[in-house]
Amino acid sequence: MPPLYGLIFDVDGLIADTEPLNARVTIRVLKDMFGLDGVSADDFAAGIGRGAEAYVQAGARAHGLELTDEQTKTAAQLRERYLIETLRREPLPAFPGVLKLIQAALDHPDFRVAIATSASRELSQAILEAVGAPYHRMAYISGSEVKKKKPDPELFLTAARRMDLAPARCVVFEDAPSGVQAAQAAGAVCIAVTNTASARDLFGADLVCASLERIDLATIRSLVDRR
Repeated sequence: MPPLYGLIFDVDGLIADTEPLNARVTIRVLKDMFGLDGVSADDFAAGIGRGAEAYVQAGARAHGLELTDEQTKTAAQLRERYLIETLRREPLPAFPGVLKLIQAALDHPDFRVAIATSASRELSQAILEAVGAPYHRMAYISGSEVKKKKPDPELFLTAARRMDLAPARCVVFEDAPSGVQAAQAAGAVCIAVTNTASARDLFGADLVCASLERIDLATIRSLVDRR
């Protein structure tokens, strides 16, 4: 039997170009709930890839507001509602090359594919449907199913188990520093894409690229097999 390879894809900022929408909606939440003005997309940098609550907290802290746990939870829930409502009205682009790479792996008998996202099941499914990702054919782990968020490796370890593969046989695709750290902690190979963060901030990934258009199955085989 030939060796098997696992591909594990993040969603926000990796499959789908969600960051502008995430920022726009969360700015609205902070205004509606707490009257915060002047919040910008850059204020959320510390929360990218760490889940909805950390994302909301990052924007609030950038303006000197420390939210209680209850405020954070309520704000994250409102943010998710706003996001899902917006996704039903507005188109959402997939990043170049990602859907082609997913399809190539799904069509190849030596590859298994998983979604692993910190977002809730309801929100991540809305995003995947908006971009036309074939998530029904993939293992699928959302933030609703794990206790710990990135940079903890639980999400990626769970994805590897769902594919019945050792983490070292898997490549995690990420766009955020916390995701790279989680992939490293899981013992997986990591390919980072500079969709959201700079190459310098993605230090530690096995490969950093500007677009998944540059990645094919041969590249993935090589990265896994040379370990």
